[in-house]
Amino acid sequence: MTEKTDADINKMAQSITQSVQENWGWFLGLGILLLLIGMFAIAAPLASTLAVTIVLAAALVIGGIFQIIHAFKVQKWSGFIWQLIVGLIAVVGGIIIYTNPVAGALTLTLLVAAIFFVQGISQVILGFRIRPHDGWGWMLASGVISAVAGLAIWGEFPISGAWALGMLAGIAILFNGWSYIAIALAAKASRNN
Repeated sequence: MTEKTDADINKMAQSITQSVQENWGWFLGLGILLLLIGMFAIAAPLASTLAVTIVLAAALVIGGIFQIIHAFKVQKWSGFIWQLIVGLIAVVGGIIIYTNPVAGALTLTLLVAAIFFVQGISQVILGFRIRPHDGWGWMLASGVISAVAGLAIWGEFPISGAWALGMLAGIAILFNGWSYIAIALAAKASRNN
């Protein structure tokens, strides 16, 4: 049974590799597009921050509406009231953020700063806990960087509210673009060999 599963996995991996090799140009084009979008987001962090805030507001409203619908579909379930409350909070929160995206961006910036800081401290602790194992230093370094980033965003508040979310989104999109470019170039190189 395991051999068949391994064979199926290998067959699927070969199919994916072949698909990427055949479409390497599309991967390259997508990577370049994402790279340009990421650079724009970094170059215009306020516009990017507001865009991220508005998209989040829309996601909250849409998700909240579906959660409310879901709550009424399963009214007999014991979690009905909680589903309804969470859905209502998401809708109201999304509307509030949408009607005042600057305040929403400021609130989200504080949340991101807190998450980075807490995640960083957790990673530092984990790094020390796994200390005898290879790679513990990377975990420690990642934790320090996250904690410092959280403190930097917090320390620059409220000014960081104008750039933090857009800058983080831009960096994420930029790296996503580079990953597609790397996949495309590797696929092209292996296709030519």
